[in-house]
Amino acid sequence: MLTNTVESYLAVRRACGFRLKSEGNLLRSFAIYSEKRGKHYVCSETAIEWAMLAQTVHTRARRLGQVIRFARYACAEDQSHELPPPVFGSERKQRPTPYIFSQAKIRSLVQTVSQSGYRTLRRQTYATLFSLLACTGLRVSEAIRLRFEDITLDGLIIRMSKFRKSRLVPLHETAQVGLECYLKLRRPYAPFDDHLFISLRKKPLRIEDVDTTFKAAVCKIGLKQGPGLPRPTPHSLRHTFAVRALETCPDNRDLITKHMLALSTYLGHSNVSYTYWYLEATPHLMRNIAESSESFVRGGRP
Repeated sequence: MLTNTVESYLAVRRACGFRLKSEGNLLRSFAIYSEKRGKHYVCSETAIEWAMLAQTVHTRARRLGQVIRFARYACAEDQSHELPPPVFGSERKQRPTPYIFSQAKIRSLVQTVSQSGYRTLRRQTYATLFSLLACTGLRVSEAIRLRFEDITLDGLIIRMSKFRKSRLVPLHETAQVGLECYLKLRRPYAPFDDHLFISLRKKPLRIEDVDTTFKAAVCKIGLKQGPGLPRPTPHSLRHTFAVRALETCPDNRDLITKHMLALSTYLGHSNVSYTYWYLEATPHLMRNIAESSESFVRGGRP
């Protein structure tokens, strides 16, 4: 009975656009655990026992959080279900400080991968990929899924990405020229595969391959790493794009609102609040804020 309720809950949430792959597996596991103990409704004690099977407190909180959300749905249909208390605390991790690249470091990163390894298409593949991530803010998963037909005169078509949304990402003319140069080398290399970025195996790039190449390049250019320091990852290029876009934001309040909405749409976020999560204070941004505040105090325009 509890298993059926779980499937009903998942069907409703997925109809709203949520994928719930790992969440669905967790809730099915909880339902099986409960029914083996003769519990056909959500029981707080059983839910806490099931969550405690995880090794870390954060994972326990996440598992219990999934049950709590499910229980709210189930209680609306049948008051026999209990709503477990969040005894393990918040399931949200503290936001790690993102690494923000300078333009010089991005150029150094691209130059390094363009000279690393054998003289094969691999050099141009990663140089073009990292350049594209830096100038568009694409997710790595979006970039490696790009196909030839997704490159249009108006920009890149990002199909069915996160939140099952598709969007058009305009490209600067320099980015278009860079892609055209890469395509001249790429098309004859594996003519029967239409993915934009491919590996030496003539197959689409994997995220693991991108991470490995990025880490090697980061070590070569000597970026500071260690405990307590922001960790540079391929996703840092997306963070950097968002921050640099914020630095170009106009001063007017109404224009700021429009700027943030445009940035959120460009990045493919379902809610503008997700865009704010990407933003990080930088020296340039803080200096502008300080200068505007000082001007306001002295009677000028903020």
